[in-house]
Amino acid sequence: MTDKQTIGVIGAGAWGTALAQMLASDGRDVILWAYEPEVVAAINAEHRNPLYLPSASLAPTIRATGDLSDLASLDIVLVVTPAQVLGRVLSGLPACPRDLVLCSKGIEAGTGRMMFDVAAEAAPDSEIAVLSGPTFAHEVAAGLPTAVTLACDGGLEQWERLAPALARPTFRPYYSDDVIGAEIGGAVKNVLAIACGVVDGLGLGQNARAALIARGYAEMLRFGEALGARAETLSGLCGLGDLVLTCSSTSSRNFSLGKALGEGASSANLMADRRTVAEGAHTAPVLADLAASRGIAMPIVAAVDAILKGEDARAVVAALLARPLKAERDQRA
Repeated sequence: MTDKQTIGVIGAGAWGTALAQMLASDGRDVILWAYEPEVVAAINAEHRNPLYLPSASLAPTIRATGDLSDLASLDIVLVVTPAQVLGRVLSGLPACPRDLVLCSKGIEAGTGRMMFDVAAEAAPDSEIAVLSGPTFAHEVAAGLPTAVTLACDGGLEQWERLAPALARPTFRPYYSDDVIGAEIGGAVKNVLAIACGVVDGLGLGQNARAALIARGYAEMLRFGEALGARAETLSGLCGLGDLVLTCSSTSSRNFSLGKALGEGASSANLMADRRTVAEGAHTAPVLADLAASRGIAMPIVAAVDAILKGEDARAVVAALLARPLKAERDQRA
């Protein structure tokens, strides 16, 4: 069955390009949609994406296009656009029954919707899954071992279609049916990675970063469980696994953004200069508002939101450390 399944990827940033390269590693034809004409031209002529993933030599079976109609009849389409344009891009994909695998991590600004809800409205004929986990694009493109969560809204029947088509010897998906948990883990960890970058930029040490990861994970759990996610999902690859990776390396765009903020750069200048998207910067204000409206304590998320809005990073961290002492399991911590 999988030999007959055709696959495409929407979004030729670093992550989308890496996924296309991984899928083409067994000789499969993959269609990759890119927004920029120069990216389409470079991939097709040179088998490279010099704008977003210059380190990778791409498989010749990857064909780039700027026309979404070229993906219309494909069986499986991975969606890897920035979260804030996902709905708009998908609305241009011709309607057709297919498996749509969401690989974008974030919450839609203005509506507070997760990517699943955005995609379900924009592509109602599709059956939706969410792929999330600890994944640096350059490592996936290089064929280094990677494990992810593949959360299938269609349950085991969808998993049995998708898993063999997406798995490769060094790319291993694990099944879940907790789509909301997979989405929340991916969205919240981006904001927490900014916080860890701030800690690094301020020179506060490894102890502080480890504490922040642990307390940030507690915030992720509180938010996720309040919205119906399962704790075991958030303790897995798409939650804790992704959190540890992105909070520990400058290869993370969100960590790098936070580090620059901690070193004194202004949020406005950083966001204006960044061609690649640090999704956590868009997610933080939406997540902070959602948490506040539901009475969910997320002080680290609120601190990141404040720093992104221009408050002094060192003063925000000092206020965070000055909060009243509480039990570790206190849901108001």
